[in-house]
Amino acid sequence: MEVKFDRKDSVTLYRFKKLIKELESKEGRGTELISIYIPPGKPISDVIGYLRQEYSTAANIKSKTTRKNVQDAIESAIQRLKLFNRAGPTGLIIFSGAVPQNGPGKEKIEVYHIIPPEPIDIFLYRCDSRFYLEPLKDLLKERDVYGILVIDNEEAAVAVIKGRRIIEMKKFTSGVPGKHRAGGQSARRFERLREMSLNEYYKRVGEHANQIFLQYPEINGVILAGPGPTKEIFAEGDYLHYTLKDKLHIVDTSYSGEEGVREAIQRARDILKELRMIEEQDLVRKFMSELSSDNPAVVYGEKEVMQALKSRTVDTLLVSEDLERVQVEVKCGNCEETYTYILDESELTSKVPEIISKPCQKCGAQALQFIDQKSMVDFWIEEGEKAQAKVELISSSHEEGEMLKKAFGGVAGLLKGH
Repeated sequence: MEVKFDRKDSVTLYRFKKLIKELESKEGRGTELISIYIPPGKPISDVIGYLRQEYSTAANIKSKTTRKNVQDAIESAIQRLKLFNRAGPTGLIIFSGAVPQNGPGKEKIEVYHIIPPEPIDIFLYRCDSRFYLEPLKDLLKERDVYGILVIDNEEAAVAVIKGRRIIEMKKFTSGVPGKHRAGGQSARRFERLREMSLNEYYKRVGEHANQIFLQYPEINGVILAGPGPTKEIFAEGDYLHYTLKDKLHIVDTSYSGEEGVREAIQRARDILKELRMIEEQDLVRKFMSELSSDNPAVVYGEKEVMQALKSRTVDTLLVSEDLERVQVEVKCGNCEETYTYILDESELTSKVPEIISKPCQKCGAQALQFIDQKSMVDFWIEEGEKAQAKVELISSSHEEGEMLKKAFGGVAGLLKGH
C-alpha cells in the first residue's frame, strides 16, 4: 500500500490518520514487524545493503517460524525499495511484517510505503512486535498554533487554537471596582487603589497567558483583543513574555471573555487564514449564505446529495468528519440478493442481528448474512471522488461544523456555477 500525505488536504489527512490507527492495531507474534525510516538524500542502495545484513543476522533467530517471518518481512521491504531510485525530498517510510490473520501460523506479509509530508531527519530500522509509529505521529501534529487573549477591565479570556480546534480556554474576572468611588473616599486615593488593582489583574492575566502560550514553542502569533483601550495598555506593559510580544496582533472586539474569543477569531481572519478551522468555517458559511439566497445553488440531506452527485452537479461536497453513521451490507446466502442499510453507530449491535434474523425479501429464505460495514464518512468521500467533486471534511469541534452535523445531517453540497 502506498500513501502520500498532503497536510492541506482534509481527505488525505483523514486517510492518513486512519492508516496510522490501522497500523497501530497490528501486532506480530514476536519481533516480526519491521519499521524503516529513510531520510532524504540517503541512497536506496545503502538501505538495501543494510537490510541484507539484517537478513543475515536474522538467520540466528532460534524459532524457525519467527526466523522465516522476519526474513520474509525484510525481503518484502527490499523488493518494495527496489521500486524507488531515491528517497525523495521528504524521505521514505516502509512498514513490513508478518501479521497474524486467523491465529498463530497463519501470518501474512503486509507492506506499506509512506511518503511523509515533511522531511524526516533520521535513518531508523526497528524490528518489534508492533510497527514504530512515533516519528510518523509527530509529523501529523498541527503546525498552525495561535494564542488569543481578550481583555477589558472586568474580565479576560486566554485561548489556544491549534489547527481546527480551540484546545485551551481559561477565563478570569478582575474584581476591580468601577470608576465610581465609594462614599468618603477621595477621588485621588480611589484612582490610585483602582490602578493598583488593575495592575495586579493585568499581571495575573499575563502570568497565566505566559504559562499557557509558552507551552507551545511553535506558536505562530498571539491575537490580543478586546473593547476599549485596555488591550493597548496591556500590550505596552511588561505583562507578556518578550518572545510573545514580538508576535502580537491587536484587534478590536465588542466583547471580552469567551464571547470575545469567538469574535477575535472572526476579526483576525486575515491573520489566521492558514488555520484549517478558518477554512472550514468559511466553507460552511458559504453554504449558509447560498442557502439563504433567492436561487440557492446548494443541496443537503442524504437522498438529495446522492442524486446531485449522480448527476455530477456538485462542485464541493461538505462532509462532517464526526458523522457517526455506518453503511451495512447484508447478503442472502440462498439467492445472493444484497441489501444495504444505513445505521447510527450506536445501533449496530442491536439492529444488525435483528436485520439478519428476517427472511430474504426476494426468495423468503432465512439465510441473510452480514457481509461488510463502511463508515458513512468513507462512503461520502468515495461517492464525491467518483462524481469528481472536491470533498471537504468538516470537524464538529467549532460552531459551524456542529451546525453542519446537527442541522443538515452531516452532508451538504455546493453546486456548480454557484
